[in-house]
Amino acid sequence: MPEQLITTGHSIQYMDSRKSWPVHDNSVDLIITSPPYPMIEMWDPLFTTLNSKINIEENTAFELMHQELDKVWNECYRVLKEGGFACLNIGDTVRTINKLFKLYPNHARVLSSCMNIGFNILPMIFWRKQTNAPNKFMGSGTLPVGAYVTLENEFILVFRKGDKRPFKTSEEKLERKQSAFFWEERNKWFSDVWDFKGTKQALIHKGLSRSAAFPFELPYRLVNMYSLKGDVVLDPFLGTGTTTLAALASGRHSIGIEQNINYHDIIVERILHNKDLINKLVIKRLADHIEFVNTHETDNFKYLNKSYDFPVKTQQETELFFNNIKDVAQTSNNTFNVSYN
Repeated sequence: MPEQLITTGHSIQYMDSRKSWPVHDNSVDLIITSPPYPMIEMWDPLFTTLNSKINIEENTAFELMHQELDKVWNECYRVLKEGGFACLNIGDTVRTINKLFKLYPNHARVLSSCMNIGFNILPMIFWRKQTNAPNKFMGSGTLPVGAYVTLENEFILVFRKGDKRPFKTSEEKLERKQSAFFWEERNKWFSDVWDFKGTKQALIHKGLSRSAAFPFELPYRLVNMYSLKGDVVLDPFLGTGTTTLAALASGRHSIGIEQNINYHDIIVERILHNKDLINKLVIKRLADHIEFVNTHETDNFKYLNKSYDFPVKTQQETELFFNNIKDVAQTSNNTFNVSYN
């Protein structure tokens, strides 16, 4: 293994994410987040607090809710570097208002807003959450014309600011190679359909009843797909801190912004006490690759990884290596340093 010790820093800001963040312009490499979904009942109190003009019984509610989120997307564009990515997980919603049942297309509204801000829209990912039982239905059941399909998918919208990120120096090119993923991971991760379960939303904690969290697998894939070791990852709706956990698991820095300070103890607990689980994840990725090699013809592997001395499919994987977490230290109430072997 390369004798390369690295340290990453992680910070949390408790503030209204619609306000100007204490983050420099063009300083963030990747944004991953899942905002409150407009027109979902659990978020009604939040949105009506943010804007007193929002009345759920009126047709303007959907647009007014999204206007509050637009302020966050503008901040995302400001802090993101040229060539940086923003990955936004959001689902459409269905709801009956004034006895009329209909779909509220959140993903389409966010796409439109971010395009107008200046983001370049890239192919999106359909996340099949598998949260609904197969026998569920809405409406008239087995009778025609009155039933509605159930929503079992959410969207991961992918945006880039500006053109492709350049890698000009030999150091930048090496960092990119060392941050690579396996060929078989690429084929799985860069599919436009992801199929894994969502996270249980019940949350017993002071001032909190639901987590609204996505599973660790979601930001972990995105961090490795769209950033390099040492990059800065930001989540403006941090919640229970899953994006921070994915960033520190991958050797990236992170910034989290969260309005509800009641999440603080949960975030700190997850950052400080998941070292062993994350290191086991690295071991599993290596073991999965070895199993992949062992179940395929050896003639298909023409290259050798320099750190692990096992076969790989492409020359781009020869410099790939993973850093194990050595120590996680809380340096202040809201900041953490992570050192790696």
